[in-house]
Order: sequence, then structure tokens, then C-alpha cells
Amino acid sequence: MDLESLGGLTVHIILSKLAPQDAASVACVSKRFRNWASDDLLWSRFCADDLDLSSPLDPLDNPMPSFKASYQTWREAFNLYPWPLVTRVKRCWGRLRDWLAMNFPEVLSTLRKGASEDEIQELEKSLKVKLPLPTRVLYRFCDGQELTREEFSGSAPGSLLGLIGGYSFYDHLVNVSLLPLHQMIIETKEIIRHLGFGNRSKYIVVAASCGYNEKIFFLNCSNGQLYVGTRNLSTDGEMLPCVPNALITSVHDVKGSQQQDAVLLWLEEHGRRLQNGMIKVRKEGKVRSISLFPEEPPICSLAVTNGVKVRASSVFVPEFSNLQDDSEKFLFAYSIRMSLSPEGCKMNGMTFSSCQLYWRRWIIRGNNRIVDDVNGEAVIGKFPLLRPGEEEFVYESCTAQSSSPGSIEGAFTFVPGRLADPKGSAFEAEVARFPLLVPDYIF
Repeated sequence: MDLESLGGLTVHIILSKLAPQDAASVACVSKRFRNWASDDLLWSRFCADDLDLSSPLDPLDNPMPSFKASYQTWREAFNLYPWPLVTRVKRCWGRLRDWLAMNFPEVLSTLRKGASEDEIQELEKSLKVKLPLPTRVLYRFCDGQELTREEFSGSAPGSLLGLIGGYSFYDHLVNVSLLPLHQMIIETKEIIRHLGFGNRSKYIVVAASCGYNEKIFFLNCSNGQLYVGTRNLSTDGEMLPCVPNALITSVHDVKGSQQQDAVLLWLEEHGRRLQNGMIKVRKEGKVRSISLFPEEPPICSLAVTNGVKVRASSVFVPEFSNLQDDSEKFLFAYSIRMSLSPEGCKMNGMTFSSCQLYWRRWIIRGNNRIVDDVNGEAVIGKFPLLRPGEEEFVYESCTAQSSSPGSIEGAFTFVPGRLADPKGSAFEAEVARFPLLVPDYIF
């Protein structure tokens, strides 16, 4: 049967099963096939599948006359890179942008337009490095974050706008942002000089917290691994890898089957945690930020006792960890969130409209053995009074461990009513065990 005798719908179905480059080749067969292969409905599907585009746009979000023109422009703009890597990076940024648009638009507005090849080459020339392919493509899509000096330092009023987020405990505040290329050059030169790595260092600074001397992420441009500095960074350059080494492949090989460096894997994992609700935006007073304290089981525990709900989780704090200290090698911050159910505090068939914390007990384990048993009044010097319907009382603290994994569990002693006016007998509200774990992905 002559293919040209087939109806247009049948040919459209056949062409839609092809890869875009094969569909383009079909256009060379004849004028009739060229018309079929130029159908914009066909190219709208290719744009949707490869680039998640619902309207014809170029890489700078400018409108294009057709989906076919849009697809061609994208291919030409990224012709230096493997196309599967380009579409993967596009999906990575797309997921992050979609989540930010729904949950934290203030951060979305800080994301810069993609960098040009000239700007990337200027960084490579200035820092004498060759960026891994995945990181190059990531920055072609988004040149980090544009933050004012006050926003980057954490001194600006309002939200903490780091894309990666962070945590706080006592007077230690971390909020990590992704650096733009121009700031990457400045910070790398300053920090590498301070650390004494030399002019030919393969490390560049790609992300940092507000007050960047607190927490710094380095990309090793040779092997594609991402590292974070420990407490000993300034004295002996001690760092920890942030992504499993076994996952990093073909970081400089254009012809490799799957190029993935640590920065791409790190951002993809961050996007997954945001999308599945493992980490969320947290509001303290008027300040919002992405909190790295896990919010979902199994690494966030939950227990309810007599209407008192206690959630607990921890996060690894690499910048205060000391791999050379056998007794306190790893530092963990933990967050405790407690609230009273809308029905109030229920005990022995009676309901009370409030209850107040009086005492705490912690059992801390390392490698399944008890390393500390803590008893004491209050939490961080406070005796929280819980009432139905009020926001969670949240407090953070920290603990050092000689090994990983470990865990914390325990109980809070509450008094129905108020400490000054108790309405019943004291009771223990369980704090279910939650892990202290150095994770595969460090943020």
C-alpha cells in the first residue's frame, strides 16, 4: 500500500509514535509528507513530551509563531549538549518552579534567567575550571538566585529566600541559596584564597547560607561531586560529600549514556522532597522559609497522648560536625512540635481546656545503645501552655553523636490546666523515637 494513500489522521498517528528527529526526516520524503510532518499539533505533542511546554515559547520564554519553530529553537540553543540531559534539566527546574509558584512565590521571583554560553565560559576562564556538563545545563536554564545583600546576609526583614532552605537552633541560623555565576566567581576567589587551596583549585562555591562563612557548598569540577564544609573547613579543608558517589557518571562526556553530576542529583532530590511534603515552608512570626526539618514519617515521628500531639525530627548539621572528634563527630539539630487537639486534653473521662509542660526526659541512642539519659525542667527554659486550636509550640535544640545512626525518644510531663492551677494529675506525653542519621543527600 502506498503510504501517501493513507488518510491524514492515520499518518498523524504514525508520526506521533516517532521521535521528533525522525518526524523531521519524514518531511524530506515528499511535499505531502512535509505538510503532514509540519502539522503543529504534532509538534505541540513533541514540545509537551520533551519540554513540558503548553504554548510555543523559546528558552527565554518569548512567544514563538509555532510549536515546530519553538522546538527547533530549543534544539539550536542547546545543540552543544546531549538532548536527554537538556530535557531532564528542564523537568528538574520545572518541578521546582511549579512548587515555588504554589507554595513560596517570593523565592520564585529570585530565580534568574538562564546564563549564556559566554557567561559560563567567562566563569571557567576566571576560575580556571571546566564545569561538569549537567551543571552547565542547569545554569543555562537558571543562573542561580538574585538576592540583595541584606537578603543574602539574612538581615533583611521578611522571608528567608534561600532555594535550598535551612534550619535554626539557639542563635545558629542557616538558609542556603544557589549562587549566580557572577557571585560564584567572587565567593570562590575569596574563600579559596582564605582556605589556601591555590590558584588551580578544582573547587568552586555554588551554594551558601546567609552569612556564607557559616555553611558553604563546593562543586569539584573534576569529578562532579558536591561537598559541604565541616567545622574544620577553615583549618584543614575538611568536607563531606553531599551525594552518593556511585550515582555520579559521565560528568564531562558529551557522548556518555547518562550524564549526572552531584548538583543535578542534589536539586532533583530537593525537588522530590518538596513535592512529596517531606520538607515544607515554615512560618515563624512574619518570617517564612523552607525548613529542612522533615515533616513526614518515617523520619518525622508522631505520638498523641491524652490529646497532646508531638511531632519530632532531626537534621544533620555538617558545618558544626567534626570528623576528627571521636566522641562528638556528628552534630544534629532536632525540632519538636507540640499542640493540643481541638477537643482539648482528655484524661480519665474528663476534658481540660489546657495543659502545661513541666518536665522532659530524653533517651538518646547511638548504634542502638543508650549514650545519654536526660531529665530536666522545661524545654529551652520555657514551660509551654497548650490550648485547643492554637498553633504548634516549636522549639529546636541539638545533640552531638560519635556515630550514625542514632535516635532520640522520650516524654514530656504535662499538668492539666496550668502549673499555677493544676486541674488533675500530671501525665507523660510520649515523644516517639526519631532518627539521628547522616543522610545520603546532605543539604
